[in-house]
Amino acid sequence: MILHLRILLIHVFILLFTFTSEAQVDDICALPNTSFQDGEYLKYKLYYNLGFIWIPAGEVTFNLSESDSTYDATITGRSYGSYDNIFKVRDEFYTSIDKGTMQPINFLRKVEEGDHRRYDSLSFDYDNQLIYSLNGDSIEVAKKDTFPLLNCAQNLVSIMYNLRNIPLDKYGRGDSIRGNIFFDKEYSPITIAYLKKEKKKVKGIGKFQTVKVRPKVIIGSVFKEDDVMNIWVSDDENKIPLLIESPILIGKVKAILSEYKGLKYPLTN
Repeated sequence: MILHLRILLIHVFILLFTFTSEAQVDDICALPNTSFQDGEYLKYKLYYNLGFIWIPAGEVTFNLSESDSTYDATITGRSYGSYDNIFKVRDEFYTSIDKGTMQPINFLRKVEEGDHRRYDSLSFDYDNQLIYSLNGDSIEVAKKDTFPLLNCAQNLVSIMYNLRNIPLDKYGRGDSIRGNIFFDKEYSPITIAYLKKEKKKVKGIGKFQTVKVRPKVIIGSVFKEDDVMNIWVSDDENKIPLLIESPILIGKVKAILSEYKGLKYPLTN
């Protein structure tokens, strides 16, 4: 159950903030940062549903810091203590993003899920158009590899921050975009549709103006072919996800923004 929740949230943030219909991948390159700042912190509570009961199962936090030349983002995911005996999750993701180009410099993933461990490190070489990978069950046994670097390629974390800078007011219902993310030694396409604007209540923090979007889910271990995921993103200059709801193979899940600070702009009520 916790594993499904973690995969869901990762899947969500792969797909967030992509809203244009005519844009090509190149059109999202080198967008200046207008949406976030040093010290931004986001926390999401994850819930699993069986029948009429929503069970709190874990949480994910996003922390952003800034240096003279980079934005440095860290995401941590954990199961609550009451679930650790069932399936313990302690995951960490990190990326450094060049402030001038908004392209990733490196990426690190350290995974601890039950008995499963994974280490994944990426370095992006723009001069030679290559990605250097170090991937394995741990850093001690990880194997080196090299992959071609496609134009404007992103990783799981950098894409969230990069695409938040797209000007949503230029686009409307039915617009979408396709792009590429490099993860687990391969590129994965992303597609999401812009549905509508609406007022949405978010438990614990209030009602907000939102943009409702619907990503195309990746069919497999978590999602069935007919599954529909809905995401409500703040309709303001922050462009952060407020609420995520989706069915999975067994039951339903949701992720709710529960805490935030350091936003560049006030959330739009």
